[in-house]
Amino acid sequence: MMVRILPSVPTGTASAPPSKSMAHRLLICAGLAEGGSTVRGVAPSEDILATLDCLNALGAEAEAADGIATVQGAAPPRSGPALLRCRESGSTLRFFLPLCLLSGREMTLTGSETLLKRPLSVYEELCAAQGLRFERKKGAIVVEGKMQAGNFVMDGSISSQFVSGLLFALPLLRGDSCIRLRPPVESRSYINMTISALRAFGVAAGWDGRNELVVPGGQRYLPRSVEVEGDWSNAAFFLALGVPVDGLRGDSLQGDKICAAYFKALEAGRAELDISDCPDLGPVLFAYAALRHGGSFTGTRRLRIKESDRGAAMAEELKKFGVALRVEENRITVDNTLHPPSEPLYGHNDHRIVMALSVLCARTGGTIEGAEAVRKSFPDFFQQLRRLGIKITISP
Repeated sequence: MMVRILPSVPTGTASAPPSKSMAHRLLICAGLAEGGSTVRGVAPSEDILATLDCLNALGAEAEAADGIATVQGAAPPRSGPALLRCRESGSTLRFFLPLCLLSGREMTLTGSETLLKRPLSVYEELCAAQGLRFERKKGAIVVEGKMQAGNFVMDGSISSQFVSGLLFALPLLRGDSCIRLRPPVESRSYINMTISALRAFGVAAGWDGRNELVVPGGQRYLPRSVEVEGDWSNAAFFLALGVPVDGLRGDSLQGDKICAAYFKALEAGRAELDISDCPDLGPVLFAYAALRHGGSFTGTRRLRIKESDRGAAMAEELKKFGVALRVEENRITVDNTLHPPSEPLYGHNDHRIVMALSVLCARTGGTIEGAEAVRKSFPDFFQQLRRLGIKITISP
């Protein structure tokens, strides 16, 4: 899909889409509960559909319509062999893999080529340590065996999705568990979101000090009726356009709510900002820096292993605007010389790259190829931009 955006002045107020990160977590908890649950505020993005598919594969009955998901939980998850289709969702793959180690039976997780190339060493090492099967096949990962409770040690700089995956599964095991994270701990806010979701469904887990999580075993998830809060990470694209956004919680645990403060810092001058706790904001912050005074960003190492290499992708696309973006080991620097793009832009099959480029095109004009990537997390993104008065032409 190709999108052409003309220079426009947005007006009005945007509505925050539901938090994809929180929806994943609440849906999984509902799928593990003993009874029926309702999750309101579920947007049918590709990633969320992947999580619903995987819940059904594990024996739950989960469906969503008109923003409401109804889930009949499967507690415990299905004991027989199952096929879990994770599509392109890293959260789905990493959240469900430990759940596949509850039954002891063979479980197969499939996904896109890009997804299956993303790091999974934490789970590989866990399986090796406990004598469980972890096998990479073409287009799939196969696991088999029953995970045991105990002490788990890993680097705090890894993706928090590994920690969250364990937090979902460990309460269902016999015996208590502990997760020790070697500092520094990045993306702590995402771990706290998982703990919050667990508590909403009657499951206890929490911090013991700064770097250790305690998870009592032998627990049960209880059915609940819950609502997904607004998504700060996707609202950031509207805020970058200077548009107010309804439906966001100021007391949210989402680390991406720092976007508002970071935008103000970039407005004030050439700021240096740490994004180790909010890596998903990287592309839109780079775009905003290019529009303002430039900036330097630390904690960027993990941008290489997202849907695209986001630092390299933004460097390639910003160059078309005349903007220099320099990528170092754990730092990215953005200059602020900006002109209309010299050639069509490319979305790199990455929803956040497409949306960040859209923010720039609303100022300068431009064409984005591969814009369909927004379906991954925000299918009606361009419709929302149109409602704000941004002139957009969409072609196949």
